[in-house]
Amino acid sequence: MLPRLPPLNAVRAFAAAARHLSFTRAALELHVTHSAISRQIQALEAHLGVALFERKTRQVLLTAAGHQFHAQIGPALEQIGSAAESLRGSAPPRTVKINVRPTFAVRWLIPRLPGFVALHPDIEPQVMTSTLPPDKAQDAFDLAIRRGTRGWPAAMQIHPCLEDEALVVGSPALFARCPVNGPASLASHVLLLSRSRSNDWEHWKQRANVPGLKPAGCLQFEHLHFVLQAAVDGLGFALAPTSLIAHDVASGRLVCPLPDVRMALSSHCVGVAPNASPQTQRFVQWLLEEMKTKTPSG
Repeated sequence: MLPRLPPLNAVRAFAAAARHLSFTRAALELHVTHSAISRQIQALEAHLGVALFERKTRQVLLTAAGHQFHAQIGPALEQIGSAAESLRGSAPPRTVKINVRPTFAVRWLIPRLPGFVALHPDIEPQVMTSTLPPDKAQDAFDLAIRRGTRGWPAAMQIHPCLEDEALVVGSPALFARCPVNGPASLASHVLLLSRSRSNDWEHWKQRANVPGLKPAGCLQFEHLHFVLQAAVDGLGFALAPTSLIAHDVASGRLVCPLPDVRMALSSHCVGVAPNASPQTQRFVQWLLEEMKTKTPSG
C-alpha cells in the first residue's frame, strides 16, 4: 500500500521556493502569485506537521526539516518528469491531413504552417496536394481547401472563408523596362496563364474595358504556381489571385501596376470531414483566423 502522499502542487511550489530561497522567484517560475506560493507551502507544512521555512523580513531560509525534505523530493520530481518525457517522446504525433491544390499549398498554406507548428507542436499537419475536387479525392483527408461551394462531399461541413480578387502582377525589372500605365499598355507585353485558369485573361479584359486587347504573346503553364514563378523571372505579366501573391509583393519580387483594376474571384472554402478529431478542429480554428488577415495586394 502506497504511503499517504502530500498535496503534489504544494510539493512543486516548495521545490521551486527551496531552489530559489524566494517565494517571489518561485511564483515567477510557476506563473502564479506570491500569495499562492505562500498558501501552498503553508498547506504543505500543515500536512507534514513541521516548519519547512524560516521566514525573515526580506528572505526565507530552509529549516533543518526543509533541507531534508528538499534533498529527498528533488530526485523524485526529476524521476517523474523524466518518465513523462519518455512517454511524450515516444507517442506518435497526431496528424491532420489537409487536401489542397498545389499552388495554394506552396503560395499560401506552407509559408504559414510554421506559425501553427509553433503553437501546436503536438499536431503534425500533412499537406496532400491534388487538383481533383474533394468529392473525387483518391485518398482520405481531414479537411480540404478549395474555391467555391461545388464539388464537395455531401457530409462535409463547408466554411466560406477567404474572399479573393485577381490583379495583374509582374517583375519590377520588367515594369521598369516597359511601364504599364493602363490596361491597354499590356498590348506590349507577354501574358502568362495557367491551363487551370485559361479564361481569366478574357474575363479580365471585359472587366478592364479592353475586350479586343491583343498582347505581344502568351505563355501557358500547367499550374498557376509556375505562372507566378515565370512572372517573378520577368517572362511576362500574370493575372494572379491576391491570396497567392502576398509574400512576393511584400518582398518586392512582384509589383501590381494596375492596383485599381481588380477582378472578383470565388471565395475559398474550408471543408471539414464529419466526426473531425480535436486536432483537426484546432487546425481549422487556426486556419480560419489566418484567413481573416488581409492579404497585401499592392
